[in-house]
Amino acid sequence: MAKIKTFITAHPQWTSWIVLSIGMVLILIWSARDVGLLAGQWAALIVATIAVAGLAVWIIGWEDEEDDEGKDKTPSPAPEPRNTPEA
Repeated sequence: MAKIKTFITAHPQWTSWIVLSIGMVLILIWSARDVGLLAGQWAALIVATIAVAGLAVWIIGWEDEEDDEGKDKTPSPAPEPRNTPEA
């Protein structure tokens, strides 16, 4: 169990891809169970579904990367006011 927790913490995008893929494949199987697809068609749909889940996680990860980049930047100090003689 500790290895699973370590993997989830170390690889959040892989974990999201796995969980999303499982959910999407289950929905696919449930919704297309009475269609009468051949084995090759099922395999192609399942592979495509897993790829779409991976793309979704990757695209969502873009936003996380942008947020992380913003956190790394330290704000620049405010400029000191200049003493200018008044005319």
